Amino acid sequence: MTGISIEEGINQVYGGGGHVVILGAGASIASTLRNPEINGKLLPSMDNFSDFVKLNDLIKKIPEKLRANNFEKLYGNLHSNNPDSEILKEIEDRIISYFKDMQLPPEPTIYDYLVLSLRGKDLIATFNWDPFLFQAWNRNSQFTKDLPHLSFLHGNVAIGYSKEDKQCGPSGMYMRPDGGFFEPTKLLYPIEQKNYTDDEFINIEWERLKSWMSKESGTVRVTVFGYGAPVSDVEAVSLLNDAWGTPDDRAMEQFEIVNTTPEEQLRKRWNGFIHSHHYDITDNYFSSSLAYNPRRTGESYFSHIQPITISEAFRHSNPIPQDFKTLDELWKWHEPLIEAELAKKKKTKGKLNEIKKTINIKKKTKKRKRTNKQIVEYWKKRKRRKRTRIKRKKRKK
Repeated sequence: MTGISIEEGINQVYGGGGHVVILGAGASIASTLRNPEINGKLLPSMDNFSDFVKLNDLIKKIPEKLRANNFEKLYGNLHSNNPDSEILKEIEDRIISYFKDMQLPPEPTIYDYLVLSLRGKDLIATFNWDPFLFQAWNRNSQFTKDLPHLSFLHGNVAIGYSKEDKQCGPSGMYMRPDGGFFEPTKLLYPIEQKNYTDDEFINIEWERLKSWMSKESGTVRVTVFGYGAPVSDVEAVSLLNDAWGTPDDRAMEQFEIVNTTPEEQLRKRWNGFIHSHHYDITDNYFSSSLAYNPRRTGESYFSHIQPITISEAFRHSNPIPQDFKTLDELWKWHEPLIEAELAKKKKTKGKLNEIKKTINIKKKTKKRKRTNKQIVEYWKKRKRRKRTRIKRKKRKK
């Protein structure tokens, strides 16, 4: 049976059906393996973090009892022992220095594909410190302004926060000529004390994610890309779980995992988020819903999970090619999708204007109801005017 064609799918644009993407270190590692960072820097995991960021000379100065192979555990031990130690400050400075200078290469990366695959109704939330997501969002905004919202759950080297204006922006910049400095966001938290509500900026970022993941938001898809839900970050997983609800609460939504870990382990790890068979697991971004139906992940969900017609149930995917060499080529491929979205907005705006005109006409033609008091006053005024006219006539005679 012939289903919805690729062209028909492109022209099918819904306003709802939000998609939330949660990024962990694996997403940035996958991006740099495919398209190396411009200066050749590699993305570390928590287990090889000290080697990559060159912290071993500092670790040698740490007492044996405080050392750990996992960086988060190591940092937690140091913080518990002395939160004001010089070694901690030096570690923080080196981490900021290592990540701050990172840059995306000029060719399209997984991050460019990712930000263009979603729209303003969607959200990308990242645990990563590197600036890749912000850089990709920034350079692709030259092509379209309809890009997903962003949340930085652990802070970010590219993002600052103005407490005065309650706004975030490029770190080290100003929001306005007379102030609103974007202070660099905090990056490091001891794992035993990761209270996300203590920091104003982090709390705002988490509240945004929780709102987007809630049942009331209308979100129908969640994709977890490269985030392993580490046991060391119990509070983060708990916050995600509370926002999402139980599997029975989300009986129709689709949960997707992009990770190289064996499927059996991933299914067990994310069991509290998955209802029955409503999940997908892949080890490659280009096999995910984001790459199969860019900018139409919500529409694809409704066609396959809640189809209205038989044709919708057999909808054809619109997979994006993986071999673009320039951003212009990537943007060119997305043009039909963007044009369909703009046409939809124009049509919707036209309908809203017609409705507003109809309402205004009805308001003008509708007679105002008056109270008894207003009616009495009206007739009293008419009588006074009548008496005045009679008096004037008598005077003239």
